[in-house]
Amino acid sequence: MSPVLLFSIVVVYFIVLLVVAWYTGRNSSNESFFIGNRNSNWMLVAFGMIGTSLSGVTFVSVPGDVAKNSFSYFQVTIGYLIGYLVIAFVLLPLYYRLKLTSIYNYLETRFGVASYKTGASFFILSRTLGATARLYLVVNILQEAIMNQFGIPFWVTTLVILLMILLYTFEGGVKTIVYTDTLQTTCMLLGLVLCTIYILHSMDISMGESINRMSQQGMTRIFFGDPNSKLFFLKQILGGAFITITMTGMDQEMMQKNISVKTLKDAQKNVVTLSLILMVVLLLFLFLGGLLYLYAEQLNVDVKGDKLFPALALNHMPAYMSIIFIVALISALFPSADGAITALTSSYCIDILGINRNAEQNEKQKKSTRQRVHLVFTFIFLLFVLVFKWISSASMIGVILTVASYTYGPLLGLFSFGILTNRRVHDKAVPVIAVVAPLACLLLDTYQSAILGDFKIGLELLLINGLLMFAGLWIFSKPAEKTLL
Repeated sequence: MSPVLLFSIVVVYFIVLLVVAWYTGRNSSNESFFIGNRNSNWMLVAFGMIGTSLSGVTFVSVPGDVAKNSFSYFQVTIGYLIGYLVIAFVLLPLYYRLKLTSIYNYLETRFGVASYKTGASFFILSRTLGATARLYLVVNILQEAIMNQFGIPFWVTTLVILLMILLYTFEGGVKTIVYTDTLQTTCMLLGLVLCTIYILHSMDISMGESINRMSQQGMTRIFFGDPNSKLFFLKQILGGAFITITMTGMDQEMMQKNISVKTLKDAQKNVVTLSLILMVVLLLFLFLGGLLYLYAEQLNVDVKGDKLFPALALNHMPAYMSIIFIVALISALFPSADGAITALTSSYCIDILGINRNAEQNEKQKKSTRQRVHLVFTFIFLLFVLVFKWISSASMIGVILTVASYTYGPLLGLFSFGILTNRRVHDKAVPVIAVVAPLACLLLDTYQSAILGDFKIGLELLLINGLLMFAGLWIFSKPAEKTLL
C-alpha cells in the first residue's frame, strides 16, 4: 500500500475535521468549551461517546488479545453495563441536582477544598497517563505504516497529530467534540463492520462456520470459573463495573459530555443507550479478533497481539481495505485524544486555577488562560507519548487498565464515601490517604504470590484501592453533627 496515498487520506480526514470545528466553534465561549452551553443533543452525545469509550486501543488490542484470553473480555463488558446503570441512576442525578460544571465540585461541597483538589489532581494524572497510552499505540502504527517511509521521526509524527487535535478543539471544546466524535465514531464502526465482512468473504466462510472454527481452537470461551485466575468471571464483571463507574462516572472527560445535555432524563437515556450499544460493538470486536487469527493462519502469517490487525490490514489486504483500516484507526485515535486534552484543560482551569471564581478576570482573560493551559497539556501529551515509546512493550489495554486501578481507586473511595455516608472527613488528611492507598495496592500487587499464594489479583485491584481509600476516610472522619429541629 502506497504510504503517499495513506498520508493523503489522513490529510483529507483532518481537513474535514477542521471544517466541522470551524462551523461548530463559531462564537464559542468558555461555557461552550467546558460544557457545550448545556445544549447538546443526547443522541449525538451517546453515539459519539462510543468512539471515546473504545479508542484505538480497543480497535487494535481487543482483537489482538483473543488468542491469549479468548472472549473473556466480554465478562468485563457485562460489568460495564452494570456500571453504566449506576452512573445513570445514582451519579447523574447528583451532578444535575448540583448543576456542576466540574464533577469534582461535589467533593468540595461534601468534604472541603483539599478533597476537591485531590479528586481533580487524580483525574488529571489518570487521564493524562491513560490518554497518552492510547495515543501512543495508534501513533506508533501510523509511524510504521506511513511516516517511516518518508524518514520522519516518531516525535515529529506525534507532534503533528497533537497539533491537528489542538487546531480543531482550540475554540469550540466540548461543543465541537460532540459533532467530531459522532463523525469519527461512524467511520470507526464502519471500518469494523467492513473489515469483518471482507475477511468472511475472503475466507469464503459464514459467520456460523467461523465461530465453529474459533471454538475448536478455544477462542470463543467467555466465562472462566477458576477463582484463582485473573479471568475469573466474578473478578472480571466486578472489575468492569467499577472501571466504568470510575473511568466514566467519576471522570471529567466523559461526564462533561453527559452534563452538556439539557436535561437529566436525556442524559440518562444517553448513558443507557451507550451501554447497550457498547456490548454489541465489543462483542463484534472480539469476533473480529477470532477472524483475524483464522485469517492469519490461512495466510501463514505469524503475528500476534497489538500488531496482528495492522499487519494484516496493511500488508495482506487490498489497497481499499488498507485505506478503510487507516481511516477507522485515526477515527478511533482522535476521540480519545481530543476529549482528553479538552477535559484536562477544563479540569485544570476550573478545579486547580479556579477560573470560574476569579472575579478579577473578564471573559477574554479567562479565555486566554484556558487557551494557554490547552497548549501546555498538548506539550505534556507529547512528552508522555515519547516516554511510552521508550518503555512500552506490553499489550496497551493491559497497561491502561492497570493505570486505572491505581489512579482511579482514590476517586472511587472519595465519591462512594460521600454518597454512602454522612460522616465529616478531616479534609487535610484526604491527600495523604489518597497517596497511601495506591502505594499499599502496589505493595500487595508486587508481593501477591507471597501474600495470597495461587490467587491472582486482576481488575479487582481497583476495588481494593477504593476500599482502602474508603477505610482511610472512615478512620479520619467523625459522625455528622445532629441538627435540632
